[in-house]
Amino acid sequence: MYRSFVFHRYNYGMLVLLATLLSCRSGSVNLFKPASPHQAYRQKLINAGLDRSAMGSSWISNADESLKKSLNISIPYKETGYFAAERIPVSVYRFTASRGQKLKINLVKKPDNNFVIYTDVWEIPENGRQKLIAWADTTGQPLELDIKSSGIYLVRLQPELLSSGQYTLEISSGPSLGFPVKYSGKASVQSYFGDGRDAGSRKHEGIDIFAAFRTPVVAAAAGTVQRVNENNLGGKVVWLRPIGKDYTLYYAHLDEQLAIEGQQVLPGDTLGLMGNTGNAHSTPPHLHFGIYTSDGAIDPYPFVNTAIRPLPAITASINYLNDTVRSIGKTSVFAGPESNSSESAIVKAGTIIQVTAVNSSWYTVQLPNGYTGFIPGKQISSLASPLRKLKITSPAQNVYDRPDSLAAIKTALSMGKMVDILGHFENYLLIADGDKQTGWIKELNLSR
Repeated sequence: MYRSFVFHRYNYGMLVLLATLLSCRSGSVNLFKPASPHQAYRQKLINAGLDRSAMGSSWISNADESLKKSLNISIPYKETGYFAAERIPVSVYRFTASRGQKLKINLVKKPDNNFVIYTDVWEIPENGRQKLIAWADTTGQPLELDIKSSGIYLVRLQPELLSSGQYTLEISSGPSLGFPVKYSGKASVQSYFGDGRDAGSRKHEGIDIFAAFRTPVVAAAAGTVQRVNENNLGGKVVWLRPIGKDYTLYYAHLDEQLAIEGQQVLPGDTLGLMGNTGNAHSTPPHLHFGIYTSDGAIDPYPFVNTAIRPLPAITASINYLNDTVRSIGKTSVFAGPESNSSESAIVKAGTIIQVTAVNSSWYTVQLPNGYTGFIPGKQISSLASPLRKLKITSPAQNVYDRPDSLAAIKTALSMGKMVDILGHFENYLLIADGDKQTGWIKELNLSR
């Protein structure tokens, strides 16, 4: 297997030096406690002076720049990946979420000890400025987060310096509230937020959940019953304020109210019995369930939607993790792991690719120029067999450690030397000599 030989930037001596510096630091991290473990580690690097080292400054700059280079995914999402210390890696995932959903992020590491990955969540408001809103601790516990605003979110993973290892990331979502009807498998939502009412003169400010007459309606969260009253539209209603939330739950069309004002309730406690009072007298029994904020009604469906999509299974082989491979035929690199995603790059057959993660039937890959994206698993192959042989026809052919004439020169090949061509990128060839030493040469005036 050709593990990471394309992308090495730092030597072993630098790793040892950084390990020594980090292990010997002492004193307070910061007079003001950083907001997250990632920020705390960043401050430790600065306090130790490692922000002026090549690896330390790369770790910090990679963390900042990665938020501008996120990978597009859809929730639920699952991937197994590998972080190689020499690449100073960071991964950022971009997705949409709706207010009322509960986001769950679970990260499993191998090895579990001495391999720290910082996980944090960012929101992108309308002004486009990323805002850090949550982070996981370093104990390995899943991170759960109630989405307070519909929009775009980022999840960033970044390991500590000198850390290499495998991880499995799972991002899923579900409702942040319990279902407001005692569920027997027969309750169903048949009318949604925003539907027209009264010949289109007004919009529906909730969802209608249908079930048998006098089915118990229950507290969707722990909280305080604020009002128990009647009105023309809702008939017999109950208002519940969940603990620590900025909204109120509204239960309408009850046949009977069982809760009393000021009552403290727990999730699942019965508030009343389903009916068709108010303007629902001519309809089958149902619960009108609404959520109100200081700005008015909001869509309650994401808060209680029990249709949770399962995490996708990983079907592509994980044997290519942290491996250098090549493309099969002309291949698209996609912006997301879906065939209907936009094509962000097109590579020729034999293009050298680094595999960083696998998700469902796709690979997350990095091209030699640092570009990242997704490729279907069936579009890559190993470098076990060379594409062809090549005879060097120019004296002192330079071999670079990456496909760039400004890169470090690893060695020089003498005229007449025979090498294996493993793949290519732009106008460079990745070669291996008889001792399996690898590197890049310019594809100029070369013969077979």
